[in-house]
This record gives sequence, structure tokens and C-alpha cells, in this order.
Amino acid sequence: MTGFGRIEASIGDRQLVVELKSLNGKGFDINTNKISNVLRAYDVQVRSLIQGLLVRGTTDVNITIRQDLASRPVSINMDLAKAYYKNIHELAKELNLPQKNILHTLLQLPDIFSADLESSQELLWEDLKPIIESAAEKLILHRKIEGQSLQKDLEERMNAIESAVEKLVPLENGRMDRVRERLQNALAALSAEIKDPNRLEQEMIFYLEKMDVSEEKTRLAEHIRYFRDVLWNEETSKGKVLGFILQEIGREINTLGAKANDAGIQQIVVGMKDELEKAKEQVLNVL
Repeated sequence: MTGFGRIEASIGDRQLVVELKSLNGKGFDINTNKISNVLRAYDVQVRSLIQGLLVRGTTDVNITIRQDLASRPVSINMDLAKAYYKNIHELAKELNLPQKNILHTLLQLPDIFSADLESSQELLWEDLKPIIESAAEKLILHRKIEGQSLQKDLEERMNAIESAVEKLVPLENGRMDRVRERLQNALAALSAEIKDPNRLEQEMIFYLEKMDVSEEKTRLAEHIRYFRDVLWNEETSKGKVLGFILQEIGREINTLGAKANDAGIQQIVVGMKDELEKAKEQVLNVL
């Protein structure tokens, strides 16, 4: 969900500069503190337009208007100039600095001069809206480029988990043989004391069935297939769905680990969990 879009456009004697910067976020959050004061009346429209275009993410909006001051009356913001002077004077006094060029410094500070833009404000939204849309298009293009990289990475994570599942097969067979042998030895040692050998045999079968991971592997394969379907779907917003599917994949991997009863299988499961966590981190970047 990260991206950046910047557009400059000249409209009459005005130059509009729109910058949009988006970072990852679970919902939609927008910061319009850097919008020119002239455009404060359009704050609601700006927020609504950008939310409709970007959907999710934390977005910073910077919109400035540069005016040909020669074409309009210019005034000095006296209150702001006095506030600047007071702070500069106190700072210079505290640091024992010369105060010869304070006026020159004041005239260079932001918003000291202001032009009469009120007459142009009424039609400004009609000019501003398409510029914001163009900046958003650039940001969305940036997101798409990042998204292609994320798709490839997530696909590799699923491939790695599938490969790990295949490595379980030879270990499973050996594990079941070892467990069966231990149980049989225990059964032989206790045979003289057992009043109901059929019951013990049933318990042994039940125990072996509990160690079987066939269902977990089947469900895991189905979850991965579903994950891929959503991942490569052309639908715009899919990050939350992918996150939910990864939770289900995690459940099956955890169950595999709980049923492992084998050091080799546990090592493979740890690797699967590592790939899963990396996939979860990447999905946070998906819209």
C-alpha cells in the first residue's frame, strides 16, 4: 500500500502542486494538515475523493498554490511577522548573536506575504479535483509495481510450504513404524497383566489414528490453493482475505507440529512456520 504521486499544473496565474504519499495501514487514515489555507474549505471533498481512490493506507496530502503575486494585491501578515520577530529576537539574545539582518530574515520566512486569492477560490475545486485524481493515479501505479513484487514473493512462500509438506512423507512412514514398534513392545511386556487385550489393541489403534496427519495435509493443500486463487485474482482489495487464509494455514501447520512426535518432522514444521510468518508480514503490505 506504499506509494507516491506528484503532479504540478498551471492554471491561469496559479500553479498547483499536489503530492500524495501513502504508507501501510489496516484501514484508511488521511492527513491534510499540509493543504494550503486557501483550500481549507475543500477539506471534506479532498478526503472523500482520496478515500474513494486509494481505499486503504495512511495517506499524507500536500497541496500548495503558487500565485503570480504581481497580478494581485500583496499584504504582509503583521501578526505572524511579530511572532516570528519575537522568537528570532529571543533566540539571538540568548545565543548572543548579532541582530542586524532580522528584517531581511523575516521577509524570507513562510507565509509572511499573502495575496488576495479569494476571487479565484470559488472555481478552484473544479481545477483541483482532476489534479488530485492524476496524482492518485501515479500513486496507484506505484502500488501496482510493488504489488507485482509482493505477488511473486507470496507465491514463493506457498511453494516453500508445499515443498516442506512433501518432505514429510518419508519421515511419516518411519515415524509410524517406530511408534508401532514401541507400542507392540509395551503390549508384550504388559500382556501378562492385561485382562482385556482387545481394549488395549483398540487404544493403540486410536493412538495411531490420532498421530495421522493426512487430514491436516489435505486441508493445508486446500488452503494454499485458495490463497493462490485470491492472490492472482484481479480484485482490487484482497489483503484482509489473504490474512484470514494465512491464519487457517497456520492452524494446520500447528496441528502438524503437535502430532509430529518426531524430531525430523518438527524441524520441517519450524521451517514452514518461518515461511508463514514471512508471508504474514508481506500480506500487511497488500491492499
